[in-house]
Amino acid sequence: RIALGRTGGSLPTRPLLEFQLAHAQAKDAVLKPLDLEMLSQQLQQQQITFVQVSSCALDKDTYLKRPDLGRELSEASRQILKTITMQSETGQQPYDVLIVAGDGLSARAIEDNAVSLIAKLQAACVQQGWTVAPVVIATGSRVALGDEIAQILQAKMLVMLIGERPGLSSPDSMGIYYTWQAQKGCHDAMRNCISNV
Repeated sequence: RIALGRTGGSLPTRPLLEFQLAHAQAKDAVLKPLDLEMLSQQLQQQQITFVQVSSCALDKDTYLKRPDLGRELSEASRQILKTITMQSETGQQPYDVLIVAGDGLSARAIEDNAVSLIAKLQAACVQQGWTVAPVVIATGSRVALGDEIAQILQAKMLVMLIGERPGLSSPDSMGIYYTWQAQKGCHDAMRNCISNV
């Protein structure tokens, strides 16, 4: 936002209003909760098996003030994932790919983009002959939340879809972080990222 002109000592009306709109959209993106019901319906329509989990940041205020809690699975979610692992242990090799979709800082990004990408990504993985874990939908999530999920589900490759921090031009941008042999305690240098999806 440079060279926007001026009216006296101020910005012209149009750039000022555009800035205020972009700022409001960014705030709305951060504060909006993930519409789990809508996302569940879309995944079911695509016949995609999924499970819902949450971090220890159980509300948006906690999520914003305590990033560490967004990196940790709630105990109830941990037990759900362990149950899935036990049920699939009968001859099941570790999954090749796990896809986690987390609300992050823009639930809107996940609502708008995740399901169609998941469907295409799963189809591509199956075509390669890779085994795909049930999709995990995570609320209150930071990127590192996927590491523990991958560790519990014994997935070789983690693909974490997450709503990115909204800028003043992209309130609905999704990031894709992929990590080989992810486990709790991974650091960011172990991840690759595709941003602004």
